[in-house]
Amino acid sequence: MDLLAAFKQNLKNNFSVLSGKGKLLVAVSGGADSVVLTDLIFNTELEFAIAHCNFQLRGKESERDETFVRGLAEKYKCEIFIERFDTNVFADENKLSVQEAARKLRYDWFEQLTLEHSFSNIVTAHHANDNVETVLMHLFRGTGLKGLTGIPAAHNKIIRPLLPFQKQDILGYAAERKLHFVEDSSNASDKYTRNFFRNELIPSIEKIYPNAQNNIDATITRLSETYFIFQQAIELKRKKLFTHVDRSADITVPVLELKKLIPQQTWLWELFKDFGMTASQLPELIKLLDADNGAYLTTGEYRIIKNRNRLLITSALQNENVSAVTIDESDKRISFPPGEMKLEMINADNFKLTTDQNICCIDASQLQFPLLLRKWKQGDYFYPLGMNKKKKLSRFFIDQKLSLKDKENIWVLESSKRIVWIVNQRLDDRFKIKPSVKEILKIEVRLL
Repeated sequence: MDLLAAFKQNLKNNFSVLSGKGKLLVAVSGGADSVVLTDLIFNTELEFAIAHCNFQLRGKESERDETFVRGLAEKYKCEIFIERFDTNVFADENKLSVQEAARKLRYDWFEQLTLEHSFSNIVTAHHANDNVETVLMHLFRGTGLKGLTGIPAAHNKIIRPLLPFQKQDILGYAAERKLHFVEDSSNASDKYTRNFFRNELIPSIEKIYPNAQNNIDATITRLSETYFIFQQAIELKRKKLFTHVDRSADITVPVLELKKLIPQQTWLWELFKDFGMTASQLPELIKLLDADNGAYLTTGEYRIIKNRNRLLITSALQNENVSAVTIDESDKRISFPPGEMKLEMINADNFKLTTDQNICCIDASQLQFPLLLRKWKQGDYFYPLGMNKKKKLSRFFIDQKLSLKDKENIWVLESSKRIVWIVNQRLDDRFKIKPSVKEILKIEVRLL
């Protein structure tokens, strides 16, 4: 194979982002894969810089690799960035495996360099054999369709232009060009999971199926294309079923339509996984479809609430820091978590009735300051406007068919331990405007 020609063709077909614009940051360990990648990019006449991570895990060998990569930068006359990490300490402090720690340190640093130096893309040397190993590891751990599509050729600013090519093609190019590289002695050890797949499992499989890696790689391509079509179907269904609630980030989904989906588990997982749900919570979501009104499932930063014949997806982050605000007679404007409240004393002669639910007009003679604006609580009651019997707020909310989310956001205005107004809902009959009223407190609430 003419790897350089195939590499250029791959860039042309799949990486239009590399049309000569911007400078690349190439991740180089010093091994055969990254050395060949560097040479290919150099011979494609793209502008690039090298980034090398010294994880300080292999003593003198790590120092040797760093020195080698410095020489590589001199050879190609390109800028180089080197960072030394205390990987073992980072892994211990963050309760990560050494492999996970190295990966996080590496990509966080690459992202930082990209921002600081305006690199257009980060280029890594992952190839087809890496992809096969990744998919097999996902398969044995347990995975969905997405996990069987392997390593993405491009994700955010990270691109992997060697992904279509086999390790033997890369080594052949290195031999043909007489490229020198360094060997990582840890690659020969089965201490790490990937090395076991690379050194033991796959060679054993190839004794029975000699073309196994090529076949798996071809299957990965087919599954990736299938997943692309699958995701289009998911997105169409999401657009059909998911409706944003007016003036909020909340979303509602009809329960009956969710129950019709077959296969139900797969549909529900794909539709709701972006809201922080884990695979282990899927049975709870299915139960929620038949749960009582007000039942809910918390998924990270979200809550999925059963609201009669719909599911309500809303933020689980509630502002619990402010639950009550005192209002003095001199106050003209106050802020509380849902928004802002404007207060104005007006003469009854200038009073004009309004049907705006955000405005409340109260008989000022019935008020005792300071007033208290607070969240409602169980046991609260009031006398709904037009009624001479008291009613518990919890019963009132049921009659109004308020959802759990709506009820949690209800505030009440209180005067001398008597509820004056359920904010934006209903005035207490004891504070209504009568013909004899001389002064009126006008309250206007605007939600943010």
